[in-house]
Amino acid sequence: MSEAQIRNVPTIAQVALIGLFVTALVTAQLTASKVLAFELPFAFPITGTQLALPGAALAYALTFLASDCYTELYGRRAAQIVVNVGFVLNFVVLALVWSTIAAPAADSSVDPDAFSTALGASTNVVVGSLLAYIVSQNWDVIVFHRIRARTGAEMLWLRNIASTASSQAIDTVIFVAVAFAIAPAVLGVGVVLPTNVILSLIVGQYLLKLVIAVLDTPIVYAIVALVRSREGLTAEDAPFV
Repeated sequence: MSEAQIRNVPTIAQVALIGLFVTALVTAQLTASKVLAFELPFAFPITGTQLALPGAALAYALTFLASDCYTELYGRRAAQIVVNVGFVLNFVVLALVWSTIAAPAADSSVDPDAFSTALGASTNVVVGSLLAYIVSQNWDVIVFHRIRARTGAEMLWLRNIASTASSQAIDTVIFVAVAFAIAPAVLGVGVVLPTNVILSLIVGQYLLKLVIAVLDTPIVYAIVALVRSREGLTAEDAPFV
């Protein structure tokens, strides 16, 4: 194998981060139908004492952790390839799930209706999640890269929190608005929720996502440091493209 070929072989860290991104993305698709409710010891102005959010929230938050680490280590262009390939893979997941739902069930199978209810996301949710994904994930990579271009190798915490917090806000607003207001009204799929419920969902989801964005910063530092130490890299070696 030539030296050029060796340079083009993905490292274990690259494969692991891409694997984490895709695994979290697929998990988010499969867990989105369950709505979680967390009781709070105090009330927020819009949400009250309960935060309601889809079961995919935690898994989806991991995609931003993985993409931020990947952008820091391998540059904007490489990260955007991962994000946009992930967008295409969303359709593969949906096609596989829907084809399995449509296939005839054996007598020994789990209840087909329960299976369809658990895994078959409604059209309005699919449209909302796909649109939110492609916009927010690309925004995350772009913002992360632009902050790094201004701050250099320092202030990883700033670009991690700023890029994730802003992209999660975009993701939450687009998903909730499209899935529960725009798609039902325009496409006639799903149910248009009252404005107060939509606002409650947006605030509830974003509050949890914001907490995760802050708490995952030490994890991003740890992953980046570990990869650089194993691959003999420094912060200055990271590509700016």
